[in-house]
Amino acid sequence: MKRLFWLTVGAGAGVYASHRVKRRVETLARQWSPEGVAVRAVSAGQGAGRRLLDFAADVRAETAAREEELREAVGLDQTLPEPEEPRARRRVLRARYTIVNDKDGH
Repeated sequence: MKRLFWLTVGAGAGVYASHRVKRRVETLARQWSPEGVAVRAVSAGQGAGRRLLDFAADVRAETAAREEELREAVGLDQTLPEPEEPRARRRVLRARYTIVNDKDGH
């Protein structure tokens, strides 16, 4: 009686295990078939494109925020004060030689 019980348990476990292995092999064969690989490649490509667009949007937002922080820290958006006296016009001379003053001021 014990032997018949363990024979039945063993046969049942064998049938169950072989059924699970068969299902797993069929699933792997479907996944690695040319059609399955193509489907996975397309879905991965679409997902990567979507993630890349999200990343670019995040970079743009963070760049704008950081630029605003830097502008505030440096004071680029402030208006410049008016000079107290107008500057005299400078005349630029084009010289062929460079004149260097020596100790005597020549």
